[in-house]
Amino acid sequence: MATTPSDRLLVIDDEPDLRTLYEMTLLREGYNLVSAGTVSEALALLEQERFTAVISDMRLPDGSGLDVLAWLERAQRPERVVVITAHGSAENAVEALKAGAFDYLTKPVDLRQFRSVVASATGRDAQRSRREAAASAPLVRSEALGRLAGESEVMHQVRALIDKVSRSMAPVLLQGESGTGKELVARAIHGQGPRAGLPFVAVNCGAIPEHLLEAEFFGYRKGAFTGAAEDREGFFQAAQGGTLFLDEIGDLPLAMQSKLLRAIQERAVRPVGAVAETPVNLRLVSATHKDLAAEVTAGRFRQDLFYRLNVIQIRVPPLRERLQDLDDIAQALLQRIAADAGVVPAPSLSASALQRLRAYPFPGNVRELENVLHRALALSGGQLLEAEDLDLPDAQGLALPVEREAEPVTAPTPLAEGPLPDDLAAYLDRVERVVLERALAAHRYNRTAAGASLGLSLRQMRYRMARLGIGGPEGDGGA
Repeated sequence: MATTPSDRLLVIDDEPDLRTLYEMTLLREGYNLVSAGTVSEALALLEQERFTAVISDMRLPDGSGLDVLAWLERAQRPERVVVITAHGSAENAVEALKAGAFDYLTKPVDLRQFRSVVASATGRDAQRSRREAAASAPLVRSEALGRLAGESEVMHQVRALIDKVSRSMAPVLLQGESGTGKELVARAIHGQGPRAGLPFVAVNCGAIPEHLLEAEFFGYRKGAFTGAAEDREGFFQAAQGGTLFLDEIGDLPLAMQSKLLRAIQERAVRPVGAVAETPVNLRLVSATHKDLAAEVTAGRFRQDLFYRLNVIQIRVPPLRERLQDLDDIAQALLQRIAADAGVVPAPSLSASALQRLRAYPFPGNVRELENVLHRALALSGGQLLEAEDLDLPDAQGLALPVEREAEPVTAPTPLAEGPLPDDLAAYLDRVERVVLERALAAHRYNRTAAGASLGLSLRQMRYRMARLGIGGPEGDGGA
């Protein structure tokens, strides 16, 4: 097999005019090119030499771009494939990404996007940043997968999917309950891929006030609104070259969903107050605890956005489905918590403590386990944590935290049994506070779960807690 020069590309298209356009564009960028008009011609060239990347039209006279992808997959070849699909053929684009394509473009091809995607496929767009981040990339990869503790079958499946999807630009949707570690999976996808060492920007969509969403996502220009004293980048610009992780994507309001869809389609964002769009090149990973398909049916989530985000779905299992991993997860968490607190050596869990942990269902998943271990480490001075050091509900169910038992929460007197309130707003606030505190206590201060039990979104729950001055117990990390 002949030695291949750097950045040698194979362009496959049966339309001579389009092929010439692609070739002229890429030649100006300094690439070496070989072209083919059919699948058979392309496979003959691939058998002779290796390429940095392949750009292929989806529809070809003797097959499709999927045939090229399948051949490369069978041959275990490293070439990244950019597929070009007809306008409006989102199904074909999704099919190509699932088959292993690095990325896709739609006709008519925007040459700016074309150059950007090819630069990403060949690694040119990130070479400078990659050199600067080369020392940290191996560490990112090691930490990313290392924090996904456990050897259960479901975790082996999750790791296998991470390894597969990290090689492409396909959008990934992480589905799982609150506290299962969806952000860790997102970081592992980033860390295992070619963007390791480049920016990873995590955004909790439910924590941003609705009127600030556009400015936070896309940035703004000085003077765009009151208080905009200088230009500021948004999350998309901050993640340039790397990965943008949109957690709780299901909490985005419909108006913002429309703007996000446009940014994904155009690969560009327009800062608030700007007249021109800024190209962006990043990997998009999103996550939700909601059933987005049901949200689409209910009209609360855009179907076209769901289709764009849900190219590859990874289900992150709840802790109760992998209790055989609990010992490994608990020990790994203790090591990290102790290291963060400067406790050396880290304490370990006694047999009785592990037995008590295994007997508890952990509705708050790994995040709840982490909170329990945080509290146990803070309150215990020994090197061995015992069962009594673990602040877990007993078999009777979930009780109020110990620190709140001295001041039991009582509801205001029902109106049918007492005088009418002289301050209705204050009375209703007291009622709401009681209900929220009971729900929070019942769900061990997991705000997402408590809100869901009352029919509230995380954003609504946080707003009400802030308005009424309700806080969680120390160390609460519930979403």
